[in-house]
Amino acid sequence: MRWWIGGVLAMSVTSSGVAGAGERFPTLKPEAMTAAQRQTAQAIASGPRKSLGGPFNAWLRSPELADRLQKVGEYLRFHSSVPPRLNEFAILITARAWNAEYEWYAHYPLALRAGLAPQVAADLAAGRRPATMSPDEAVVFDVLTELRRDKRLSDARFAEAKALLGEQGLIDLIALAGYYDTVSMTLNLAQVKPPEPGPLPLPVR
Repeated sequence: MRWWIGGVLAMSVTSSGVAGAGERFPTLKPEAMTAAQRQTAQAIASGPRKSLGGPFNAWLRSPELADRLQKVGEYLRFHSSVPPRLNEFAILITARAWNAEYEWYAHYPLALRAGLAPQVAADLAAGRRPATMSPDEAVVFDVLTELRRDKRLSDARFAEAKALLGEQGLIDLIALAGYYDTVSMTLNLAQVKPPEPGPLPLPVR
């Protein structure tokens, strides 16, 4: 079992790549990790993500925090009450708000796979309110846009979102946005760039 976990960890570190010239946190190799870092890295590598890419290499500098954050992220990504299409759309909205190129690179194909229309994503990438959103997508867009812009949510918007998602879904949506705010800030702090442009690169504004 120990050999298997070590192999998964080594593969996940390798697949996440070595820190690029602009990245501020060199990739932690398994042999250079502390016991706490290794334990957290193994938990991430053996879970649904399978990789220490994105923010995880930076988060491992604080392994207990990394472990807590990855558990929150696992719930929000894979077990949220918000439907996957809306979940992924909310992640793209957050990536756009922060100019988080890696986050967009990672989640754009997942959003399309979940059913988001390419034109909706293209408008969002260009900084426009998507013109062809479905009604439920418009609610998600307007809730997150209003909260980030005004730091409050109007009663009318709250009622609209609660009717669509229910109380649990609304809380899950806001938690998702907050979690990916943290992811985006980490990616930008660490200067993590996509390994390749991707099918729809995110223009930095």
